[in-house]
Amino acid sequence: MIGLQSNKIKELGAQNLAHGLAFNMTLTALDLCANKIQDNGAKYLATALKTNATLTILNLGSNQIGTSGAQYLAIGLKQNKTLSILDLSENGIANQGAVYLADSLTNNNTLTTLNLSENAIGDQGAQHLAHALTNNTTLAILNLERNEITGLGAQHLGNALASNTALTSLDLGNNEIGNRGAQHLGNAIINNTTLISLVLMLNEIGDEGAQSLAFALRNNRTLTTLNLCNNRIGDNGAQNLANALINNTTLISLDLRLNQIRDHGAECFANALRSNRTLVTLNLQNNEIREKGLAHLANALSDHTTVAAVYIRWNCFGEEVRERLMEVAKGNERLKLLAVP
Repeated sequence: MIGLQSNKIKELGAQNLAHGLAFNMTLTALDLCANKIQDNGAKYLATALKTNATLTILNLGSNQIGTSGAQYLAIGLKQNKTLSILDLSENGIANQGAVYLADSLTNNNTLTTLNLSENAIGDQGAQHLAHALTNNTTLAILNLERNEITGLGAQHLGNALASNTALTSLDLGNNEIGNRGAQHLGNAIINNTTLISLVLMLNEIGDEGAQSLAFALRNNRTLTTLNLCNNRIGDNGAQNLANALINNTTLISLDLRLNQIRDHGAECFANALRSNRTLVTLNLQNNEIREKGLAHLANALSDHTTVAAVYIRWNCFGEEVRERLMEVAKGNERLKLLAVP
């Protein structure tokens, strides 16, 4: 691994490195994050990728790479046979850049991780990537955080998930998918058998979106991690998610930080925990739960044998409930991370 991040390498440095890569037979990982290599620098590296047979990890995040640079890299990926992880986060490839990369994914059979977060690819870019996923059989991790994707883009990705059998992790955090997008993704994961992690934080899915995902969780048997942080989910959404947990046997981590869950929602989760024996982590930090709801959680956790972490910081409760929660934590050997202020 060679780490050259934040070294002002720019285009000329990228050209020299690319020349070395074309003939190097040992280097497996190269980190060039934050070096302002821009499109021409990406062009030099893409040319090297056509012949290099050892590099497996390449980080080009924060390099002012635009649509042209993405096109060059896509051409390189079509011929490359070894690269498995490519990070292009925080560039500016836009929707057309995503189109080029999606086209390369149709033919590439080695790339397993692609990070395109913060690239403004929009719904058009998401659509083309989704189409590529219907044929690609190797990409396992796709990060599309902060890309101005709406419910339409989520619909395309949901359609791809219905048939894709390779993707295990999808990050759509900080987009604009709303309840419509959550509905499409929920419909997709009902029958999907490979996706393990789904991140939908900061998407304003609301109670309706939570209901759609809850319905999917009743039937899904592969998802282990679901992040719904900061989504304006209230008690109705919490109730639906909690009811889904009663029947779900695979979800391990559920993140509901920074929502609008109150006592009733907390009571619903408490009831679910009495039946669920697979959930390990439940994050309810920064909600609107008061003493009544937290008391229900404390009672449910007192004899729970599988949950290991329930995060409840920054809710509203007094000393009595706090002491009860600490007592529960001390009495349950597995419950080691009960986060009480």
